Amino acid sequence: MARTVVIAGGGFGGLYAARRLEHLLPAESARIVLVSDANFLLYTPLLPGAAAGTLEPRHVVVPLREELERTDIRLGRVTGADPAARRLAYTSVDGRDETIAYDELVVALGSVSRVLPIPGLADHGLGFKTIAEAIALRNRALLNLEIAESTDDSQERRGYLTFVFVGAGYAGLEGIAELQDYVADVIERYPRCRLEGTRWVLVEAQDRVMPEIQERLARFATAELRARGIEVLTSTRIQAIDERAATLSTGETVPTRTLCWTAGVRPPAMLSELGLPLDEGGRILTDSRLRVTGRDGVWAIGDAAAVPDPAKGGRTACPPTAQHALRQGRLVAANVAATLGRGRVRPFRYRTKGVFVDLGRFQAVASLMGLQVRGFPAWFAARTYHLALMPGAGRRLRLVADWTVELLFGRSSSELGQLGHPSPLRGLLALVKPDGAEDGGD
Repeated sequence: MARTVVIAGGGFGGLYAARRLEHLLPAESARIVLVSDANFLLYTPLLPGAAAGTLEPRHVVVPLREELERTDIRLGRVTGADPAARRLAYTSVDGRDETIAYDELVVALGSVSRVLPIPGLADHGLGFKTIAEAIALRNRALLNLEIAESTDDSQERRGYLTFVFVGAGYAGLEGIAELQDYVADVIERYPRCRLEGTRWVLVEAQDRVMPEIQERLARFATAELRARGIEVLTSTRIQAIDERAATLSTGETVPTRTLCWTAGVRPPAMLSELGLPLDEGGRILTDSRLRVTGRDGVWAIGDAAAVPDPAKGGRTACPPTAQHALRQGRLVAANVAATLGRGRVRPFRYRTKGVFVDLGRFQAVASLMGLQVRGFPAWFAARTYHLALMPGAGRRLRLVADWTVELLFGRSSSELGQLGHPSPLRGLLALVKPDGAEDGGD
């Protein structure tokens, strides 16, 4: 009788787990079901490129149905689980409450932005975790340029031309570098804005940027950003934000209409509804083989799981990176297959091979197998690495085409904030005369 393997989450861990299970388990012996709140995987390392107009947004996502051949994909939001009864609950995209029985469950629900209770942040800040947020950030930057160009008030203009990023991790550094590069590319089309100039501020609570990389590389990244005119404020926090300004812990008030929040991630709150043991940070406790502690038939991987980190002797959990998630996805597939009689269960042994921080303008910092690289070689290595890791030859070609077009022809300055939000037809009824003839024509 065929066994049912359910995967909760369609990110790096979930997609790679499903894809490998399709190769390891014959269709007659196992049914694979993947529940995801989106029908695509977002390739998060390329998100800053999409925000900066370097890459077409559709080219940084991987449609699940293009990569999976026989996995039963259910589009919906996971809402809970009953490990004793071996059932997973989810709400479908059309609002139906569904449950699905499983023999083996893989939890790969990823993470969400870590938002702090700072006054005004939830109302006036922009996130930088999803493709929608990245495109919203680009549209906000362009709209700010349009408003600043049309106003006669210099003080008002200055607020629209000031951009604040909070959090100097991967997302913060790459996001502010790419967006500044983009604005510098298009601002020539805005004469008044060009004369006024833009201001860029990167706020970090710790005493240096990028604690994940070596201090020497972090210093180079900081020097590169400052050489571009970006203010890097370490040991500084945001105290409050409203629609016109952000207040810093130093007492300075920065007039701004754009604050991008990139200060870390946290596990989804709904993990507490799954009936699984969690650590202090809210991640699911697992052993080195990715099994959930004390729960038969349940596995957890990726940002949602506290998998012991082999690089730290298992004393701490693995960092929440795509590198770890996709490799955990491959391993959990092999271990689930072993549980079903094909192979043997193995521990997670991956250690980070390298890190890349793309700073745009042919600049990056990287650590590769202990070798520290910076400048153009690091930038080229970062692009090559992401190109190799992107699933599908067609998508790789699209990335190369996007990068080539951007180098040769520059980037578009079209503000597409209405994309995906068309005006309802009801609003057009006012343009129609009672007899059915439209206004404005003979």
